[in-house]
Amino acid sequence: MSILSDRTDDLLAALPHDVAQDLVHGRLNDPFQYLGLRPYADGFALNVFVPEADALLCLTGANDKVQMTPVPFAPGLFCARLAKEMPYKIEAQFSGAPWVFDDPYAFAPSLTADDLYYIGEGSMKRIWDALGATPMVHQGINGVRFSVWAPNADRVAVVGDFNAWDARRHGMRRLGASGIWEIFIPEVTVGEVYKFAIRGAGGQDLPLKADPIGFGSEHPPKTGSIVRDIKGFEWADAGWMGTRAELQNIDAPISIYEVNLASWKRAEGNRPLSYTELASTLIDYVADMGFTHIELMPITEHPFDGSWGYQPIGMFAPTIRHGTPDEFRALVTAAHAKGLGVLLDWVPAHFPTDIHGLAQFDGTALYEHADPHEGFHQDWNTLIYNFGRKEVANYMRSNALYWLEEYHLDGLRVDAVASMLYRDYSRNDGEWVPNKDGGRENYEAIAFLQGVNTLVYGEVDGAMTVAEESTAFPGVSTPVDHGGLGFGFKWNMGWMNDTLRYMEEDPINRKYHHHLLTHSISYAYTENFVLPISHDEVVHGKGSMIDKMPGNDWEQFANLRAYYGFMWTHPGKKLLFMGQEFAQRAEWNHNQSLDWHLLDAPAHAGIQALVRDLNHVYRDTPALHVNDTRPSGFGWIEGADIDNSIYVYVRHGKAGDPRVVIVLNMTPVERTGHRVGLPCDGFWREAINTDAEIYGGGGRGNLGGVHAQDVEWMGQTHSVELTVPPLSAVILIEGEET
Repeated sequence: MSILSDRTDDLLAALPHDVAQDLVHGRLNDPFQYLGLRPYADGFALNVFVPEADALLCLTGANDKVQMTPVPFAPGLFCARLAKEMPYKIEAQFSGAPWVFDDPYAFAPSLTADDLYYIGEGSMKRIWDALGATPMVHQGINGVRFSVWAPNADRVAVVGDFNAWDARRHGMRRLGASGIWEIFIPEVTVGEVYKFAIRGAGGQDLPLKADPIGFGSEHPPKTGSIVRDIKGFEWADAGWMGTRAELQNIDAPISIYEVNLASWKRAEGNRPLSYTELASTLIDYVADMGFTHIELMPITEHPFDGSWGYQPIGMFAPTIRHGTPDEFRALVTAAHAKGLGVLLDWVPAHFPTDIHGLAQFDGTALYEHADPHEGFHQDWNTLIYNFGRKEVANYMRSNALYWLEEYHLDGLRVDAVASMLYRDYSRNDGEWVPNKDGGRENYEAIAFLQGVNTLVYGEVDGAMTVAEESTAFPGVSTPVDHGGLGFGFKWNMGWMNDTLRYMEEDPINRKYHHHLLTHSISYAYTENFVLPISHDEVVHGKGSMIDKMPGNDWEQFANLRAYYGFMWTHPGKKLLFMGQEFAQRAEWNHNQSLDWHLLDAPAHAGIQALVRDLNHVYRDTPALHVNDTRPSGFGWIEGADIDNSIYVYVRHGKAGDPRVVIVLNMTPVERTGHRVGLPCDGFWREAINTDAEIYGGGGRGNLGGVHAQDVEWMGQTHSVELTVPPLSAVILIEGEET
């Protein structure tokens, strides 16, 4: 190698004193302008900063080592002049021990002009391919590209164990006006912990920040991001992925088991189960119970266990509490192998204020609104995404796609949609900012939700989205091109609230509240509904499902069995929170396992057996699901028997499908010889009787079925006299006698 000059004053001419001082004190906002190999005079200047190194050598060949000159007023900074541009490595000496490495400042940016354009435009569908920590081979060298959006930062650096958490070592380059900062660091490997050290525009050093697009995180309470390779997993679920579209449409039977992975079941010592353990125990159980889907309460990384995942910070990282990203993928694969879809509870409405997260990410209100009247949730002490900023909307739209593509999840249940739709949500007068037209609707959030659904349904074949939306906002499950929000389904919160109010009434008073079970049919077809009994109904002093039921112990179980019979035969897909399928007595506690020992009691085992049978009858009987969203699928036979609290209705499938007649008795009085109208003659099989002994009931019923009589009744051409047990649901299916 040819050295043009070894005079210190000549070498330093390419590196002004003030620049050198800024480098060694971590103040330089564009280290790529000075570090590495740069044209200078009639050759090239090489500047390398390695704090605490005793000496540096520049290596340009197997036997070509040239001593670099230390800068006397800038400890750790070394320089040399080269005759021409050429590949090189650096050998650092630390107390006589050599360390050879590739200089990060020798690498050109790996992001393209198109990447920067689409990120800036807010239209990059797969933003995780450009931002975050990406293991890669760049210019023939293994390492990791780090890139982050921080447009208002004065300086950004990557810190981690690989550089002793020294922000001076790996200052990043700003890529034009994009707001993106980038650096490729050779030899950083998967598993390394890192954060971003950001200096705000005012010169203040911010708390170290986790990566907004980090693919992994440290185990809480630690908060560092972890380099993960998310591209190498070998999926084995092509069969499921190819057929799920028909299993997730509005005509399909969909019965969802909502799960909190940390508390479904625990190992010895109260340890949460791993993804690997859950891939067998949980998946086998849910499949045996006849559910079609598992809905996971948020598994996006979150710092506080008590938030149940609803205050996430690592939106691109499955929580490490149960294992690695690939172990989570294995859990999804196991579910698909059993014919189960997996839905993720997804939280785009807000994020926590933890200092290592998105709050004031680059020293400004970047992801959130600056005005707390728009940007702060008083209910949850969290921040609200500023979806009026195209980069923020793109970040979260892309996150929705990420979980579906990279983890093969089958859909998203979107949390707290109502809080997003209205600017005055849970706010008093004077505490909110109207939209541009003076109204309460949040136009930006509405456009964001429409964009999410357009992206999901346009890019991912067979995926589904479900809105938790508690108001009468129109068109939640109407396609975007027809003016709606574009969700596939909406939780029917009105049905849930009304029917639970009814069930909590003493049966002697139910005749005064008869409409609480009938009213839902008047709006059952305005949306594609899911009937939810979720975790929200069994926490915060609300009691468990069994404890909501009135009466003595036997009556409580009978009430719950009748309610489940009603739920599984009412139009709408089904969702049940874990533990309620066997009548968990205690409220849900996220810190401990469900009370599985209750299954030793026949009454609890009976509820479990009923839910299993209801799932199988629901899935096997088209009339109970194919017309969930059409008025033609339901008809009242008797909806006004107020004094007896008796309800009789029929479910219709497609032409030729066996019809189903349901009789509910919501009083503790047995009805014998009770005549019920039927839509046709023939044999009607008693498919489910919730009073059956196997379910913990009294065994009163109709000996497996009845023959219709040619007697008009209740406006029907035929009828039959039934035994309708107290507090029960009887489900009759048209068909042949067995």
